[in-house]
Amino acid sequence: MQLKPEILKLFKKVKPWAFMIALFLVLRYTGILAGISDITSRAILQTGAMDASTETPSVDKSFDYGFTLTDIKSERIDVSQFKGKTIFINLWATWCGPCRAEMPSIQSLYSKVDQDKVKFIMLSLDQKDPLSKVSSYIENKSFTFPVYFPASTLPNLLQVRSIPTTFVINPEGKVVYKEMGTANYDTDKFLKFLMEQ
Repeated sequence: MQLKPEILKLFKKVKPWAFMIALFLVLRYTGILAGISDITSRAILQTGAMDASTETPSVDKSFDYGFTLTDIKSERIDVSQFKGKTIFINLWATWCGPCRAEMPSIQSLYSKVDQDKVKFIMLSLDQKDPLSKVSSYIENKSFTFPVYFPASTLPNLLQVRSIPTTFVINPEGKVVYKEMGTANYDTDKFLKFLMEQ
Protein backbone atom coordinates (compact mmCIF):
# COMPACT_ATOMS: atom_id res chain seq x y z
CA MET A 1 0.00 0.00 0.00
CA GLN A 2 1.39 3.36 -1.03
CA LEU A 3 0.52 6.70 0.54
CA LYS A 4 -1.01 9.33 -1.67
CA PRO A 5 1.29 12.25 -2.61
CA GLU A 6 -0.94 14.73 -0.74
CA ILE A 7 -0.64 12.75 2.47
CA LEU A 8 3.15 12.51 2.06
CA LYS A 9 3.35 16.30 1.57
CA LEU A 10 1.24 16.91 4.68
CA PHE A 11 3.34 14.46 6.70
CA LYS A 12 6.56 16.24 5.63
CA LYS A 13 5.11 19.60 6.72
CA VAL A 14 3.81 18.32 10.06
CA LYS A 15 6.85 16.19 10.96
CA PRO A 16 9.15 19.05 12.14
CA TRP A 17 6.36 20.60 14.21
CA ALA A 18 5.42 17.27 15.76
CA PHE A 19 9.07 16.71 16.66
CA MET A 20 9.36 20.17 18.29
CA ILE A 21 6.15 19.68 20.26
CA ALA A 22 7.26 16.22 21.41
CA LEU A 23 10.68 17.59 22.42
CA PHE A 24 9.08 20.44 24.37
CA LEU A 25 6.76 18.05 26.20
CA VAL A 26 9.61 15.72 27.11
CA LEU A 27 11.73 18.63 28.39
CA ARG A 28 8.79 20.12 30.31
CA TYR A 29 7.60 16.95 32.02
CA THR A 30 11.04 15.60 32.87
CA GLY A 31 12.00 18.90 34.54
CA ILE A 32 14.89 19.51 32.15
CA LEU A 33 13.25 22.68 30.79
CA ALA A 34 13.22 24.25 34.28
CA GLY A 35 16.90 23.34 34.65
CA ILE A 36 17.76 25.02 31.35
CA SER A 37 15.79 28.12 32.40
CA ASP A 38 17.58 28.06 35.77
CA ILE A 39 21.04 27.98 34.14
CA THR A 40 20.33 30.77 31.64
CA SER A 41 18.73 32.98 34.31
CA ARG A 42 21.73 32.54 36.62
CA ALA A 43 24.09 33.51 33.82
CA ILE A 44 22.11 36.70 33.21
CA LEU A 45 21.98 37.47 36.96
CA GLN A 46 25.76 37.31 37.17
CA THR A 47 26.09 40.13 34.64
CA GLY A 48 24.46 42.56 37.07
CA ALA A 49 21.76 43.40 34.53
CA MET A 50 19.07 42.10 36.86
CA ASP A 51 20.20 43.56 40.18
CA ALA A 52 17.21 44.35 42.38
CA SER A 53 16.38 48.02 42.14
CA THR A 54 15.56 49.95 45.27
CA GLU A 55 14.07 52.71 43.16
CA THR A 56 10.96 50.78 42.19
CA PRO A 57 7.87 52.78 43.07
CA SER A 58 6.72 51.92 46.55
CA VAL A 59 3.41 50.11 46.71
CA ASP A 60 2.57 51.87 49.99
CA LYS A 61 -0.38 49.61 50.80
CA SER A 62 -1.06 48.30 54.26
CA PHE A 63 -0.07 44.67 54.62
CA ASP A 64 -2.70 42.17 55.78
CA TYR A 65 -1.11 40.00 58.50
CA GLY A 66 -4.31 37.93 58.91
CA PHE A 67 -3.19 34.59 57.52
CA THR A 68 -1.26 31.53 58.59
CA LEU A 69 1.56 29.49 57.14
CA THR A 70 3.17 26.15 57.89
CA ASP A 71 6.91 25.78 58.06
CA ILE A 72 9.04 22.96 56.74
CA LYS A 73 8.46 21.05 60.01
CA SER A 74 4.66 21.35 59.49
CA GLU A 75 4.28 23.81 62.38
CA ARG A 76 1.64 26.53 61.97
CA ILE A 77 2.90 30.11 61.97
CA ASP A 78 0.64 33.11 62.49
CA VAL A 79 2.09 35.85 60.26
CA SER A 80 0.97 38.52 62.75
CA GLN A 81 3.92 37.45 64.94
CA PHE A 82 6.14 39.29 62.42
CA LYS A 83 4.46 42.68 63.05
CA GLY A 84 7.00 45.37 63.90
CA LYS A 85 9.72 43.69 61.79
CA THR A 86 10.85 44.21 58.22
CA ILE A 87 9.62 41.26 56.16
CA PHE A 88 11.14 39.99 52.92
CA ILE A 89 8.53 37.80 51.17
CA ASN A 90 9.38 35.76 48.09
CA LEU A 91 6.75 33.66 46.30
CA TRP A 92 8.34 30.79 44.39
CA ALA A 93 8.09 27.12 43.39
CA THR A 94 10.57 24.31 42.75
CA TRP A 95 9.39 23.91 39.14
CA CYS A 96 10.06 27.60 38.37
CA GLY A 97 13.49 28.07 36.74
CA PRO A 98 13.61 31.87 37.28
CA CYS A 99 12.70 31.31 40.96
CA ARG A 100 15.51 28.81 41.39
CA ALA A 101 17.95 31.14 39.63
CA GLU A 102 17.50 33.95 42.18
CA MET A 103 17.59 31.68 45.26
CA PRO A 104 21.40 31.81 45.77
CA SER A 105 21.26 35.63 45.86
CA ILE A 106 18.44 35.49 48.41
CA GLN A 107 20.41 33.01 50.53
CA SER A 108 23.42 35.33 50.45
CA LEU A 109 21.24 38.32 51.43
CA TYR A 110 19.65 36.28 54.23
CA SER A 111 23.07 35.44 55.66
CA LYS A 112 23.99 39.15 55.81
CA VAL A 113 20.93 40.66 57.50
CA ASP A 114 20.19 41.07 61.18
CA GLN A 115 17.64 38.27 61.49
CA ASP A 116 16.16 39.80 64.63
CA LYS A 117 15.10 42.85 62.56
CA VAL A 118 14.42 41.30 59.14
CA LYS A 119 12.23 38.22 58.75
CA PHE A 120 12.25 36.15 55.57
CA ILE A 121 9.18 34.35 54.27
CA MET A 122 10.17 32.12 51.38
CA LEU A 123 6.64 31.11 50.42
CA SER A 124 6.51 27.96 48.27
CA LEU A 125 3.53 27.67 45.94
CA ASP A 126 4.29 24.05 44.98
CA GLN A 127 1.10 22.01 44.77
CA LYS A 128 1.73 18.25 44.58
CA ASP A 129 3.42 16.82 47.67
CA PRO A 130 5.03 20.17 48.45
CA LEU A 131 6.61 19.28 51.78
CA SER A 132 8.82 16.45 50.55
CA LYS A 133 9.60 18.10 47.20
CA VAL A 134 10.53 21.47 48.74
CA SER A 135 12.39 19.95 51.72
CA SER A 136 14.50 17.87 49.36
CA TYR A 137 15.24 20.86 47.12
CA ILE A 138 16.20 23.16 50.03
CA GLU A 139 18.40 20.48 51.60
CA ASN A 140 20.16 19.66 48.32
CA LYS A 141 20.97 23.35 47.77
CA SER A 142 22.02 23.91 51.43
CA PHE A 143 19.68 26.90 51.78
CA THR A 144 19.11 28.06 55.36
CA PHE A 145 16.42 30.72 54.93
CA PRO A 146 13.00 29.80 56.37
CA VAL A 147 10.57 28.19 53.94
CA TYR A 148 6.81 28.24 54.38
CA PHE A 149 3.63 26.99 52.72
CA PRO A 150 0.16 28.63 52.76
CA ALA A 151 -1.99 27.18 55.56
CA SER A 152 -4.92 29.52 54.91
CA THR A 153 -6.11 31.76 52.11
CA LEU A 154 -3.41 34.26 51.22
CA PRO A 155 -4.29 37.97 51.26
CA ASN A 156 -5.08 39.54 47.87
CA LEU A 157 -1.63 41.13 47.66
CA LEU A 158 0.05 37.72 47.71
CA GLN A 159 -2.25 36.14 45.13
CA VAL A 160 0.14 36.92 42.32
CA ARG A 161 -0.15 35.99 38.65
CA SER A 162 3.50 35.17 38.10
CA ILE A 163 6.45 33.98 40.12
CA PRO A 164 8.94 34.79 41.38
CA THR A 165 7.40 37.83 43.03
CA THR A 166 9.06 39.56 45.97
CA PHE A 167 7.72 42.06 48.51
CA VAL A 168 9.27 44.01 51.36
CA ILE A 169 7.03 45.07 54.24
CA ASN A 170 8.35 47.72 56.61
CA PRO A 171 7.91 47.54 60.43
CA GLU A 172 4.90 49.89 60.19
CA GLY A 173 3.11 47.32 58.01
CA LYS A 174 3.45 49.18 54.69
CA VAL A 175 4.41 47.41 51.46
CA VAL A 176 7.50 49.36 50.37
CA TYR A 177 8.80 47.10 47.62
CA LYS A 178 7.43 44.78 44.94
CA GLU A 179 9.41 43.01 42.21
CA MET A 180 7.87 40.65 39.69
CA GLY A 181 10.41 38.42 37.99
CA THR A 182 13.94 37.31 38.69
CA ALA A 183 16.34 39.67 40.42
CA ASN A 184 19.72 39.58 42.12
CA TYR A 185 19.15 40.60 45.75
CA ASP A 186 22.77 40.12 46.81
CA THR A 187 23.86 43.73 46.36
CA ASP A 188 25.10 46.29 48.89
CA LYS A 189 22.41 48.69 47.72
CA PHE A 190 19.56 46.26 48.36
CA LEU A 191 21.02 45.16 51.70
CA LYS A 192 21.18 48.82 52.80
CA PHE A 193 17.60 49.39 51.61
CA LEU A 194 16.38 46.37 53.57
CA MET A 195 18.22 47.29 56.78
CA GLU A 196 17.02 50.92 56.67
CA GLN A 197 13.34 50.01 56.77
